[in-house]
Amino acid sequence: MTFVQLIECRTDRFEEMNRLIDAWVEQTRGKRTATHDLVGRDRSDGSHFVELVEFPSYEEAMRNSNLPETGRIYQEMVALCDEMPVFMDLDVVRDEQLWTDAVRRFFGTLCTTGELPPLNDLITEDCHSHDPVNRQDTIGLDAIRRECRMWRDAFDFTFTTEDLIAQGERVCARWTWNATHKGEFLGITPTGRRVTMTGMTLFRFGPDAKIADIWWQYDQLGLMDQLGALDALED
Repeated sequence: MTFVQLIECRTDRFEEMNRLIDAWVEQTRGKRTATHDLVGRDRSDGSHFVELVEFPSYEEAMRNSNLPETGRIYQEMVALCDEMPVFMDLDVVRDEQLWTDAVRRFFGTLCTTGELPPLNDLITEDCHSHDPVNRQDTIGLDAIRRECRMWRDAFDFTFTTEDLIAQGERVCARWTWNATHKGEFLGITPTGRRVTMTGMTLFRFGPDAKIADIWWQYDQLGLMDQLGALDALED
């Protein structure tokens, strides 16, 4: 079970404390078990700080605490505080990545049958879609919906999300696309063939928690080969 240690302290020497954290990160490289560290400053009290340190489990957190570097840095941190830091040990009982959920909903929405939904609950009005196949970016929700409809008119398809990695305002998805070619696609008449394509898409979320940028990378050459578009070139 994921474990989080919350550390609350007061200090007017945060820059020095920040350098201590940097020193701990450097000194424990390859040994520490912490996976995520977040420090927040109280907006109503500039000397009040809260640090959240995430570990894979309580046991890993205890291993981390027993590192000599951790003990040494802790003593130096206490010397910088106005009073003894307060620790709280938390077992994580719910961990929901809301942006990764939005990405899953985006791919699921693209695969829905019938009329394409508006997508305005997922994508900003001025979203930029960056596709290496297109000479220019596709800009704006309406233009992105038109491009989506082009793919939907040409194929019946599903996305399988293989991996989702979130960092800050960005989410990267590795996916597999399975489809049946039912309509004209880039001048290729319908073949009825079952085709598969793999790719990765990077999403950037804006301040309104909607997708503001999309970067696509996918194996279009492999898709064209499966559709028979490269047969004439091979001859």
